[in-house]
Amino acid sequence: MIGILDYGAGNMHSVEKAIKKLGYPYVRIEDGTYTGEIEQLILPGVGHAEQAMKQLEERGLVSYIKRKVEEGIPLLGICLGMQLLLETSEEGDAQGLGLLKGTVPYFADPDLKVPHMGWNDVEDVKGHFLLKDLPKQTDFYFVHSYYAAPKDTDDIIGLTAYGTPFASAIGNDYVMGVQFHPEKSGEAGMKLLDNFCRYAKKKVTTC
Repeated sequence: MIGILDYGAGNMHSVEKAIKKLGYPYVRIEDGTYTGEIEQLILPGVGHAEQAMKQLEERGLVSYIKRKVEEGIPLLGICLGMQLLLETSEEGDAQGLGLLKGTVPYFADPDLKVPHMGWNDVEDVKGHFLLKDLPKQTDFYFVHSYYAAPKDTDDIIGLTAYGTPFASAIGNDYVMGVQFHPEKSGEAGMKLLDNFCRYAKKKVTTC
Protein backbone atom coordinates (compact mmCIF):
# COMPACT_ATOMS: atom_id res chain seq x y z
CA MET A 1 0.00 0.00 0.00
CA ILE A 2 1.28 3.43 -1.00
CA GLY A 3 0.46 6.37 1.24
CA ILE A 4 -0.04 9.70 -0.54
CA LEU A 5 0.26 12.57 1.92
CA ASP A 6 -2.68 14.96 1.51
CA TYR A 7 -2.11 18.40 3.04
CA GLY A 8 -3.83 20.51 0.40
CA ALA A 9 -1.00 20.32 -2.14
CA GLY A 10 -1.96 21.41 -5.64
CA ASN A 11 -0.78 18.29 -7.49
CA MET A 12 -2.32 15.77 -5.09
CA HIS A 13 -5.00 14.62 -7.53
CA SER A 14 -2.69 14.26 -10.53
CA VAL A 15 -0.26 12.15 -8.48
CA GLU A 16 -3.13 10.04 -7.20
CA LYS A 17 -4.42 9.57 -10.76
CA ALA A 18 -0.97 8.45 -11.96
CA ILE A 19 -0.57 5.87 -9.18
CA LYS A 20 -4.08 4.57 -9.89
CA LYS A 21 -3.27 4.26 -13.60
CA LEU A 22 -0.16 2.23 -12.75
CA GLY A 23 -2.37 -0.17 -10.81
CA TYR A 24 -0.84 0.19 -7.34
CA PRO A 25 -3.06 0.29 -4.25
CA TYR A 26 -2.88 3.60 -2.42
CA VAL A 27 -4.47 5.54 0.40
CA ARG A 28 -4.69 9.24 1.18
CA ILE A 29 -3.11 10.14 4.49
CA GLU A 30 -4.63 13.40 5.70
CA ASP A 31 -3.22 13.60 9.22
CA GLY A 32 -0.80 11.97 11.62
CA THR A 33 -3.43 9.78 13.27
CA TYR A 34 -3.41 7.31 10.36
CA THR A 35 -2.46 3.85 11.65
CA GLY A 36 -2.82 1.67 8.56
CA GLU A 37 0.08 -0.28 7.11
CA ILE A 38 1.95 1.34 4.24
CA GLU A 39 4.98 0.26 2.22
CA GLN A 40 5.89 3.62 0.65
CA LEU A 41 5.08 7.31 1.07
CA ILE A 42 4.72 10.04 -1.55
CA LEU A 43 4.89 13.73 -0.57
CA PRO A 44 3.49 15.84 -3.44
CA GLY A 45 3.57 19.61 -3.43
CA VAL A 46 2.93 22.81 -5.32
CA GLY A 47 3.05 26.19 -3.61
CA HIS A 48 4.93 27.98 -0.85
CA ALA A 49 7.41 26.14 1.38
CA GLU A 50 6.59 27.98 4.60
CA GLN A 51 2.85 27.50 4.16
CA ALA A 52 3.32 23.84 3.25
CA MET A 53 5.34 23.16 6.40
CA LYS A 54 2.67 24.91 8.45
CA GLN A 55 -0.02 22.68 6.93
CA LEU A 56 2.04 19.55 7.55
CA GLU A 57 2.66 20.58 11.15
CA GLU A 58 -0.98 21.44 11.85
CA ARG A 59 -2.09 18.04 10.54
CA GLY A 60 0.49 16.14 12.57
CA LEU A 61 2.19 15.00 9.39
CA VAL A 62 5.69 16.27 10.19
CA SER A 63 6.05 13.85 13.10
CA TYR A 64 4.27 11.13 11.10
CA ILE A 65 6.67 11.44 8.16
CA LYS A 66 9.74 11.45 10.38
CA ARG A 67 8.47 8.44 12.30
CA LYS A 68 7.82 6.45 9.14
CA VAL A 69 11.24 7.31 7.72
CA GLU A 70 12.81 6.14 10.99
CA GLU A 71 10.88 2.89 10.55
CA GLY A 72 12.51 2.50 7.13
CA ILE A 73 9.52 3.38 4.93
CA PRO A 74 10.72 4.82 1.58
CA LEU A 75 9.63 8.39 0.85
CA LEU A 76 9.40 10.21 -2.50
CA GLY A 77 9.00 13.99 -2.56
CA ILE A 78 7.73 15.65 -5.74
CA CYS A 79 8.46 19.31 -6.68
CA LEU A 80 7.84 21.31 -3.48
CA GLY A 81 7.66 17.95 -1.70
CA MET A 82 11.28 17.34 -2.68
CA GLN A 83 12.37 20.76 -1.43
CA LEU A 84 10.74 20.06 1.94
CA LEU A 85 13.03 17.06 2.43
CA LEU A 86 15.96 19.42 2.98
CA GLU A 87 16.84 21.51 6.04
CA THR A 88 15.97 25.07 5.01
CA SER A 89 14.48 27.08 2.15
CA GLU A 90 14.98 30.69 1.13
CA GLU A 91 11.24 30.81 0.42
CA GLY A 92 9.98 32.55 3.56
CA ASP A 93 13.08 31.33 5.44
CA ALA A 94 11.21 28.06 5.91
CA GLN A 95 12.51 25.16 7.95
CA GLY A 96 12.18 21.86 6.10
CA LEU A 97 11.88 18.29 7.33
CA GLY A 98 15.65 17.93 7.52
CA LEU A 99 15.64 14.38 6.19
CA LEU A 100 18.46 15.29 3.79
CA LYS A 101 21.16 17.85 4.50
CA GLY A 102 21.08 20.96 2.34
CA THR A 103 19.23 24.12 1.43
CA VAL A 104 16.77 25.38 -1.19
CA PRO A 105 17.95 28.64 -2.82
CA TYR A 106 16.21 30.84 -5.39
CA PHE A 107 17.32 31.08 -9.02
CA ALA A 108 19.20 34.35 -8.52
CA ASP A 109 20.72 34.75 -12.00
CA PRO A 110 19.03 37.88 -13.46
CA ASP A 111 19.44 36.48 -16.97
CA LEU A 112 17.24 33.47 -16.21
CA LYS A 113 13.49 33.43 -16.70
CA VAL A 114 11.93 32.45 -13.38
CA PRO A 115 10.05 30.27 -12.80
CA HIS A 116 11.90 27.60 -14.73
CA MET A 117 8.96 26.19 -16.66
CA GLY A 118 8.70 23.53 -19.35
CA TRP A 119 10.55 20.44 -20.49
CA ASN A 120 14.21 19.96 -19.66
CA ASP A 121 16.75 17.13 -19.55
CA VAL A 122 17.57 15.22 -16.39
CA GLU A 123 20.95 13.51 -16.55
CA ASP A 124 21.29 10.28 -14.57
CA VAL A 125 24.52 10.71 -12.58
CA LYS A 126 24.14 7.90 -10.04
CA GLY A 127 22.39 4.91 -11.57
CA HIS A 128 19.64 5.16 -8.94
CA PHE A 129 16.62 2.88 -9.32
CA LEU A 130 14.31 5.90 -9.78
CA LEU A 131 15.80 6.36 -13.26
CA LYS A 132 16.15 2.66 -14.04
CA ASP A 133 15.51 1.73 -17.69
CA LEU A 134 15.35 5.39 -18.74
CA PRO A 135 17.87 7.06 -21.09
CA LYS A 136 20.97 8.68 -19.61
CA GLN A 137 19.28 12.00 -20.36
CA THR A 138 15.50 12.14 -20.16
CA ASP A 139 13.07 15.04 -20.58
CA PHE A 140 10.76 15.83 -17.66
CA TYR A 141 8.36 18.70 -17.00
CA PHE A 142 9.41 21.45 -14.57
CA VAL A 143 7.67 24.39 -12.87
CA HIS A 144 9.73 25.95 -10.05
CA SER A 145 11.55 29.05 -8.83
CA TYR A 146 13.69 27.37 -6.16
CA TYR A 147 15.98 24.37 -6.41
CA ALA A 148 17.67 21.82 -4.16
CA ALA A 149 21.28 22.29 -3.11
CA PRO A 150 22.23 19.12 -1.19
CA LYS A 151 25.20 19.42 1.15
CA ASP A 152 26.45 15.97 0.17
CA THR A 153 27.06 15.47 -3.54
CA ASP A 154 26.45 11.75 -3.01
CA ASP A 155 22.78 12.69 -2.57
CA ILE A 156 22.53 13.93 -6.18
CA ILE A 157 20.68 11.44 -8.39
CA GLY A 158 20.05 13.64 -11.42
CA LEU A 159 21.31 16.96 -12.78
CA THR A 160 19.59 19.53 -14.99
CA ALA A 161 21.13 22.56 -16.69
CA TYR A 162 19.35 25.88 -16.24
CA GLY A 163 21.94 28.60 -16.28
CA THR A 164 24.20 26.27 -14.31
CA PRO A 165 23.53 22.63 -13.40
CA PHE A 166 21.28 22.01 -10.40
CA ALA A 167 20.18 18.85 -8.59
CA SER A 168 16.84 17.85 -10.12
CA ALA A 169 16.69 14.46 -8.38
CA ILE A 170 18.16 13.81 -4.95
CA GLY A 171 18.30 11.26 -2.16
CA ASN A 172 19.30 7.73 -1.28
CA ASP A 173 17.56 4.36 -1.28
CA TYR A 174 14.97 5.45 1.31
CA VAL A 175 14.50 9.22 1.12
CA MET A 176 14.41 10.66 -2.39
CA GLY A 177 12.89 13.51 -4.32
CA VAL A 178 12.45 14.94 -7.81
CA GLN A 179 12.08 18.63 -8.67
CA PHE A 180 10.12 17.93 -11.84
CA HIS A 181 6.58 16.58 -12.10
CA PRO A 182 6.66 12.90 -13.12
CA GLU A 183 2.85 12.83 -13.10
CA LYS A 184 2.92 15.45 -15.90
CA SER A 185 5.90 14.02 -17.81
CA GLY A 186 4.29 11.40 -20.02
CA GLU A 187 5.70 7.90 -20.33
CA ALA A 188 9.05 8.80 -18.73
CA GLY A 189 7.31 10.19 -15.67
CA MET A 190 5.09 7.14 -15.35
CA LYS A 191 8.18 4.93 -15.61
CA LEU A 192 9.85 6.84 -12.77
CA LEU A 193 6.78 6.48 -10.55
CA ASP A 194 6.59 2.80 -11.42
CA ASN A 195 10.27 2.42 -10.49
CA PHE A 196 9.61 3.98 -7.08
CA CYS A 197 6.58 1.79 -6.42
CA ARG A 198 8.36 -1.33 -7.67
CA TYR A 199 11.87 -0.97 -6.24
CA ALA A 200 11.66 1.23 -3.13
CA LYS A 201 11.60 -1.26 -0.26
CA LYS A 202 11.44 -0.86 3.50
CA LYS A 203 14.84 -0.54 5.11
CA VAL A 204 15.85 -3.70 6.94
CA THR A 205 17.10 -2.84 10.41
CA THR A 206 19.10 -5.09 12.70
CA CYS A 207 19.48 -5.04 16.44
